[in-house]
This record gives sequence, structure tokens and C-alpha cells, in this order.
Amino acid sequence: MRLPAQGLRQRDGVTCGPAVAVMAGALLDATSDAPPDPAWFAAEQVRVHAAVNRVWPRALGTTPRGVARAIGAHGVRYGWRRMRRGDGFADVERAVRAHRPVAMLIGNVVPRHWVLVIGCDGDVWECYEPSSGQVRRVSPAAVRGGRLHGLGFPRAFAFVLPHSNI
Repeated sequence: MRLPAQGLRQRDGVTCGPAVAVMAGALLDATSDAPPDPAWFAAEQVRVHAAVNRVWPRALGTTPRGVARAIGAHGVRYGWRRMRRGDGFADVERAVRAHRPVAMLIGNVVPRHWVLVIGCDGDVWECYEPSSGQVRRVSPAAVRGGRLHGLGFPRAFAFVLPHSNI
């Protein structure tokens, strides 16, 4: 999958989940050829954050269920699952190869940041990292081992995937 535009970033320190959900929606929406405008992207993050965090405090970011709901609003039902010990990631790679982006919740001791897996090719995943607006490459082995580099935090906690892949 190709990002509809490079350099689109999360608008503040707590909208990584909404930024990932908006980007996933842009990738799932085949009707638009125009790249998203940065002002539209920022406004959509605010709208999505308010829509999926009715009970959960926005200052704490977005839950896996909220990200799944936001991405699922684009016609493909999404759910979430925890990272598993010894994970083979077959479901993640199957979804991405079917042009369905997968959100990944990462952190250190606690989950803190969302990224979006948009490509996989053998031993490399391409991940949209919303705080920089860049696509970063990581290996599934690094995800499995809690040794992520370039995404801000080393450890995966959960994945938001299409229901058919969970």
C-alpha cells in the first residue's frame, strides 16, 4: 500500500491513534485520488478522537477498541488482539497483503503509541509512524522480541486487524 500523502503527522501528543485511523481510512477508501490536505488531516484527527473516546479520557489517547471502531467505519470490520508470545504474525501479514492496513499499539512498560503497518515484504514491515509522518521499516523479529527501533518505543502490545484475520 502507498500512503496517500507523505509527511502527514499527528496533531498533538495524544492523537497518534486517530492519526493512524484516519490514514487507514484513506488507504481503505479507493474513491479518492487526491492526497489529503494537512489541515483536513488535523481536523479529522480531532473528529475521530471525539467520536471514539466518548467515555475514555482523550488525554490518555485511544484504546484498541476505539481504533478498531474508527478504522471499521470505512466498510471493513476491524477488531483487536493482544500481542502473543512467539507470535508468527500470519494474520497481520495476511491482512496487509490483502491491502488492509493493521494498527499496532507499541510502548515500553505500558502501551503508549500507535503506528500503522502498511506493507510487508519478507523480513520487513513498512510502518507509518504518525509523530514523524514517515514510513519506517522494522522486522517482524524485532516486533516479536520487543526490540523495535525507529518507531519511538520498543515493544508491541496489540494489533487492530480486519475481523476476517483475527
